[in-house]
Amino acid sequence: MTPLATLQARWARLDARERRLTLLGAGVVALALLWWVALAPALHTLRSAPQQHQRLDEQLERMRQLQAQAQALQNRPRVNQVDAVRALEQSVREQLGASTQLQINGSQASLTLKNLPAPALALWLSQVRGSAHASVTQARLMRDGAAAPPSWSGTLVLALPEQ
Repeated sequence: MTPLATLQARWARLDARERRLTLLGAGVVALALLWWVALAPALHTLRSAPQQHQRLDEQLERMRQLQAQAQALQNRPRVNQVDAVRALEQSVREQLGASTQLQINGSQASLTLKNLPAPALALWLSQVRGSAHASVTQARLMRDGAAAPPSWSGTLVLALPEQ
């Protein structure tokens, strides 16, 4: 006897009340499965959609800002090495003073620092990046003491624009 035939024979032996209860139980199980598989995930998605949409809008705005910044960097005028060296020397003289020593070697500049306050170094680095198009390629710095703005001593190697 096949499993279907066995099931049909068993169904036929049930009373009408038992059949109704069995159908009701199967209906409850089917509704529960429908809820867990189809409806609950869809409702959760609908409820969380506004927050996710806001997060994605914020990410999009940040990406647009980064794109604008990248385009501004690409469109800024090229600085030749002579102008970059001149701007670098001027910024060292004006902003860092006697606590530093600058040596230019081709397309690299080496800056030796002695007890330079951290805020002054940070400001100078951000300005030199824009004015001389120089970027730090190597840094060997040591913190001096436990002063309340910390100060740095060491060496920075900067890459200058090629000729």
